[in-house]
Amino acid sequence: MPTSEQEEIKKLKKKLKRQERKNAEVRDQMALQRTIFANERTLMAYLRTAIAFIGGGYAAIKLSQHVYMEVIGILMLPAGVALAVYSFYRYLQKQKLIRRQRQDYAHTSHLHAELHEKEASGYGNTN
Repeated sequence: MPTSEQEEIKKLKKKLKRQERKNAEVRDQMALQRTIFANERTLMAYLRTAIAFIGGGYAAIKLSQHVYMEVIGILMLPAGVALAVYSFYRYLQKQKLIRRQRQDYAHTSHLHAELHEKEASGYGNTN
C-alpha cells in the first residue's frame, strides 16, 4: 500500500477518534438532561397522585352519607397533603444530587484536542 494512502488512513482514523470523543460528551450531556426530565416527571406523578388523594378525600366527605366514607375521606386529605410535601422534598433532594454530579463532571474535549496536537507534533504533523 502506498504511503499516501496509509497517511490518509491515519488521518481518517484520527478524525474518527476525535468525532467519537465529541459524540461521547454529547451523549453524556443528553443523559444528564434525561435524568433531569425523569426527576421532573416523577415529581409530576407524585403530585398527580396527591391531588387525586385530596380530591377523593374531599368527595368522600362531601358526597357520602356513610360514616365510614367520611372517615376514609378524612384520612385521605392529610395523606394527599403529606404525599405532596414528600414529593417536593424528594424532588429537591434528587435535584441537589444531580447538580452536585453535574459540577463534578468535567468536559474533556479540550484535553483531547491538546493531546491530539501534541501527538501530531510528535509525528511532524500540525493538523
